[in-house]
Amino acid sequence: MIIDNIKTRVLAVDINVDKTICAIVDIRGNLIATCDFATSDYPDVGNYVAVLCDYLIDLTEKNGGYESVRSVGVASSSGNVRTGCIENAPNMPWKGVVPLAAMLRDRLGLAVALGNNAHVTALGENVFGAAHGMRDFVVISLGSGMGSCFFSNGVAHLGNNGFAGEVGHTCVKHNGRQCGCGNLGCLEAYTAGKGILRTASEVLAETDKPSKMRQVEKLTPYMIAQFCDQGDELSIEVYRRTGYWLGLGLANYCSVLNPEAVIFTGVISRAGRWLLEPANQAFEDHVFHNLQGKVKFILSTLEDHERNLLGASVLAWEVKEYSLFK
Repeated sequence: MIIDNIKTRVLAVDINVDKTICAIVDIRGNLIATCDFATSDYPDVGNYVAVLCDYLIDLTEKNGGYESVRSVGVASSSGNVRTGCIENAPNMPWKGVVPLAAMLRDRLGLAVALGNNAHVTALGENVFGAAHGMRDFVVISLGSGMGSCFFSNGVAHLGNNGFAGEVGHTCVKHNGRQCGCGNLGCLEAYTAGKGILRTASEVLAETDKPSKMRQVEKLTPYMIAQFCDQGDELSIEVYRRTGYWLGLGLANYCSVLNPEAVIFTGVISRAGRWLLEPANQAFEDHVFHNLQGKVKFILSTLEDHERNLLGASVLAWEVKEYSLFK
């Protein structure tokens, strides 16, 4: 068989609660073109898929056409690469099991791979980012939730049903805070966005000390990190406590996995040393003693959406090719 029409581009999609970003990515990882729209504007998944396909088709037609596009890769919260479905996503507008990959394939006529955004983030870091060259590492995504994926011997470990690595939903405190998943005491309830704001409320309620946090009507984790930079004592305490829980949870995780590094991504990770220094201290205090001082904490240098689009492109290249346009 002689092949003389190798396709050199894929479509990548990054689906978040607030925004969906689409891109054409070439074989070298260059983002040729991008577009985006508001995810929350389409609470009906059928309408959402129709709009997403319209954007992808328009983007493709304006940038070389279908002849150069091999496949589609999609990153989404609670995406399962084994089934191609978004399964019971707590933060998305669509409930239950959504066969998104099949819905897109039927409309686009191209092969579609869909994965959990933590898995896709890890693919992006592995091929294009801080994990390049590593074989055993953990990626932690901190934002509205806490996602994770780990590579073992150079391969992403997904588990029997595709949900391996959910360290955010391991219990770190018996009968602790209510988590969005329904359980009590999950690590995510202390390290993701809502958890950090709850910690801030607790810190402020414990004392009458002045704090810049008291002056803000709608506080965000990013603002708290900025106040840390300005020397705000209570803001620093918020991230000290957050870092403690993060380090404790990661010590349990890494004692099982023995990774070379933990790579931090997501908006919460932008708190930098205010989060990572107490996290590293708690980690070293609780990790298996033979691993003390041997696991690197690394802050990703890739921009979040860029990384997820690049990771989705890796997913697209890995799916078996299918097209109605050969």
